[in-house]
Amino acid sequence: MDLLTPLYHTDKLHPHFKTITDGRKGRHYQREELLRWLEGFPDRDNKFVKEFQTTFNSSFWEIYLHATFRDYGFSFDWTHPAPDFLLTAGEVTFTVEATTANHAADATPEWGLGMTPEFYKDVDFNELNRVAIIRLANAFMSKSRKFDDKYAHHDHVKDRPFVLALAPFEQPGFQLQAFRPIEALLFDYYVDESEYIANPGRFPNGLEGKTLGSVQKDNGAEIELGFFDCPRFSHISAVVFSHLGTWGKVDAMSGCPTAIIRSIWSSPSGLEHVVSKGDECSEKITDGLRIYHNPYASIPLPLEVFRKEGVAQIWADPVERSLFSEEAENCLQSRTAMMFFTGKDKDFVETPSP
Repeated sequence: MDLLTPLYHTDKLHPHFKTITDGRKGRHYQREELLRWLEGFPDRDNKFVKEFQTTFNSSFWEIYLHATFRDYGFSFDWTHPAPDFLLTAGEVTFTVEATTANHAADATPEWGLGMTPEFYKDVDFNELNRVAIIRLANAFMSKSRKFDDKYAHHDHVKDRPFVLALAPFEQPGFQLQAFRPIEALLFDYYVDESEYIANPGRFPNGLEGKTLGSVQKDNGAEIELGFFDCPRFSHISAVVFSHLGTWGKVDAMSGCPTAIIRSIWSSPSGLEHVVSKGDECSEKITDGLRIYHNPYASIPLPLEVFRKEGVAQIWADPVERSLFSEEAENCLQSRTAMMFFTGKDKDFVETPSP
């Protein structure tokens, strides 16, 4: 499929698509990396190119997932139109439905504000996380209903783990949420960073988690947290999540020599800050990936399926109400990519799209 040749008037193109095809010198490093991710990905409904060029984020998330699953060596079965992925890993066959948390109809989209120093200075983490929880819950519930209404009766879905792949794109600065909102939504485990920043002396052992019980929407309705703390969503085996499966990962993996990549990694000894040039960055496609397992799943997803260095897997003991994890102290926590482009790259010829 030819993903990058504009098919529509510029007024209909998504701002991110216009950015990556703006012709600035060096931009081709990003496009080439994206096309590597795209290899082998079919346009099953002949709508994918349009959606990528006009709405972007949900299509980009699917491309990221495809590249990630390919990196794992999973086998793909494209004979069914839905859910989005039918995969086999060793002896385990499972389905994955991709979705994104998007902005509300009357809210500012994630591309609607510049990431200026003033923006970061004024961030209210609790409000940012509240909005994120609400929008993540909306996306989660929508796909949960879709499973019951459309997927559950299909033979290729029955008796197999069903996984929801969820990414946040719901507001400007969404990447700052890390994994606080998704863990609050699934396990009612919330880390209040604003509280810690305001009075770190109260927390001699560092950041601590707490329960919220619920969050309130703008209309006053309450969303009860802890979706994986009860059997209500037993049909969802796990959630695949990444706040770093964004265009910044393309930047980090593109090898662009003029890029500067700033990353924070967790380690047993604490957080490690790494700064590297784009052509020296070691970030992999799976870095930043997190798998949340449902302890009440009627068909659990084995931990072995996504077990990999740097991929955090989290699960709970429903009796003790305790969280457990692997690789959580050996993974990518955050990343900022700064790209420096000048002029136009008129002489560059794109590699043909797969």
